[in-house]
Amino acid sequence: MRRVLRVSIILFALLLTALTGVQFVRSHSAGPLDRTDAEVVADALPRLAFLREALDSGSADRMQQLFPEGYFFSYALYGLTWVEVGARDTAPRERALAEARWALAHLDSDAGRAGFSASLDPPYGVFYQGWATWLRGGVAALAGPGAPELPRLRADAGALAAAFERKLSGSGSPFLTAYPGQAWPCDSVVGLAAVHRADGLTGADHGPLVRSWLAAADSRRDPGTGLLPHTVDAGSGQPTDLARATSQVIILRFLAELDPARGAADWTVFRQRFASTVPGIPGVREYPVGTDRAGDVDSGPLVLGLSTSASAVALGDAVLYRDAPAAAALTGLAEAAGLPVQWQGRRRYLGGALPVGDAFLAWSLATRPGVVTAEGDGPSWTWRLPWYALVLAVLPPWWIVAAILARPRPKLSERRVAPTTASH
Repeated sequence: MRRVLRVSIILFALLLTALTGVQFVRSHSAGPLDRTDAEVVADALPRLAFLREALDSGSADRMQQLFPEGYFFSYALYGLTWVEVGARDTAPRERALAEARWALAHLDSDAGRAGFSASLDPPYGVFYQGWATWLRGGVAALAGPGAPELPRLRADAGALAAAFERKLSGSGSPFLTAYPGQAWPCDSVVGLAAVHRADGLTGADHGPLVRSWLAAADSRRDPGTGLLPHTVDAGSGQPTDLARATSQVIILRFLAELDPARGAADWTVFRQRFASTVPGIPGVREYPVGTDRAGDVDSGPLVLGLSTSASAVALGDAVLYRDAPAAAALTGLAEAAGLPVQWQGRRRYLGGALPVGDAFLAWSLATRPGVVTAEGDGPSWTWRLPWYALVLAVLPPWWIVAAILARPRPKLSERRVAPTTASH
């Protein structure tokens, strides 16, 4: 029994050391801003291979059971990641274009439109039209002049622009509805960004609309943070909730298309107000520091007040606004906490249990840097100090026990026997 115990303790110490060492190395993973285009693409391909396999096996339908846009995001993010890959490297461009078009076709299907109302303005709502048009613009940009997507892109962007103009001239609100009677500013930012991207590809000019929209949106910011709110009244566009990370990370991603300087300034505020206060976890809080609430259908479950989905998308924002410290910290956190496994050319996180989470992360890691660098400093390397302390607290005791048990015991014949004293 002693031998079995000794071997078990030594094996456990070896396993614990190996796992800790792997996680330690992963926490130091280079962020996208510290990699070349070729390195970013090489990192993205195994992720996309897993996502395509998951989609082919029905993961989009499974994700739809978890949240209302699970099906849509599963295909949209897959296509958008391929757009980023194709724009970074000409070698896989034809494949990138084919895969992005395949994803777009799924958004154009009845299944892609399911859950969205055709009675909204624009039809199926700003969430559906905004993301679909953004992906269509990415595909058209990747295909180049004469892309077959251009006529549809011009029509869809025009319909979006007309809906924004009707809303602004009517109630004065810049925010369109995504579902009947419900409006999230982040969806409208995506929609208007899609219009702006389409302008550069089709020759249309909605500059006056963009300026009017930005002014109207600025007048409806969350007074507590100065950022755009999470939800608004569907009619007036006035805030009905404070700024929250789940929507703010999307807003920041697409605000860079409309006004890069304004987006960079908001990123700096967001990074300060929503930074994690949990030692060793440089993620993103769902609510500003000082406000604590439970998670909901928008945020999903929160861990110590942190949002895993918002943290994954914030990584892409950090890349977009050239915030190298934040990008590196969020990359290290994802690699250490996500327990990634790469096998047969496919890379998955948490055993592949939540493919849409892998899709958000893949999209963020493939993000191309923007034109503006945000001010201020991101997280310091010292965020890892609690990890170092944990290693020092956990590993040495096990190795001390293993060393004690590993010491050879003297054979019975070699043991000294204390002499006895005879009595007289």
